[in-house]
Amino acid sequence: MANFGTNEVVSGMVRIYYREGKQIKRETDVREISHLKAILWIDLQSPSQEEEEWVETKCDISFQTPQEIVEIESSSRYFEQNNTINANSNFLKINADGYGIYPVSILIREGVLFTYRSGDSKTFADTVRKMKVSQETFQSGVDMLLLLLETRIESDADVLEGLSRDISNISKDLNREQKAKQEILLKINMMQENTMLLRETIIDKQRVLSGILRSQFFPEDRKERLRIVLKDISSLLEYSTFNFERLEYLQNTFMGLINLEQNQIIKIFTVFTIIFMPPTLIAGIFGMNYTVLPSSSHPYGFWFSLLLMAFSMAGMWFFFKRKHWI
Repeated sequence: MANFGTNEVVSGMVRIYYREGKQIKRETDVREISHLKAILWIDLQSPSQEEEEWVETKCDISFQTPQEIVEIESSSRYFEQNNTINANSNFLKINADGYGIYPVSILIREGVLFTYRSGDSKTFADTVRKMKVSQETFQSGVDMLLLLLETRIESDADVLEGLSRDISNISKDLNREQKAKQEILLKINMMQENTMLLRETIIDKQRVLSGILRSQFFPEDRKERLRIVLKDISSLLEYSTFNFERLEYLQNTFMGLINLEQNQIIKIFTVFTIIFMPPTLIAGIFGMNYTVLPSSSHPYGFWFSLLLMAFSMAGMWFFFKRKHWI
């Protein structure tokens, strides 16, 4: 059983998790690294330059620069150097402004896990919380890495399920209202962006973990558990593809409704234009200033022309109704 104090999440600090007997304890003073044995995980969250240099010197490692961490080239996302596994992966974050990503640098050297990140993260807090209640015996930093990855995949799965529920709600709203609204289209576009961003982070982790699986520095007895994580990632990718296809279907449905509304409007204008054509023709004929017109000098000629126009409109209206055009 792990043993921790309170205030698990503190901004801008270094957390050192080490095993003491059967317990896992935490230290936040980097100067104690030299005196600690059985170190499992050193988590650097927005560390100061002095803290970062102290960890690098005492542990004989070298962290990448922030610019190198966010590089998208495969050679920058994963590489092995000096018996050290170096991997960079993007984790999903959800805030008030929507979805975003934050980079996490992961190093494994001699059984110790090093993580370097900027800012707070719910994934890391959840991982620590699982460590507190877990009955598992953590032998090395590799076990910590697997727990961290499993926690992240579970979180991604929850996000996907939430997106799926939102998509279902939009589909119900569209079927219930049966008319296109700008707000619905904006929601669909936003969900497409969120789904693509989530899929991007999942693919990124799949690429990194595939590299770790091939590494000779990763313990063979832990690779089966890593394969299970990769299978979970593949399932999430299939799920995200399904969600994206549903969003495309909803978008096509939305555009179809817009076309129907436009066609209906055009149909109404066309029908009324044709209905008013005979009265317009009659009005044009009776408006000619010729003495040969039979109604030009008749006292009821004006009312006769109006009645004739009204009958012509009614006749056209009745004709369209019988044809079911209106």
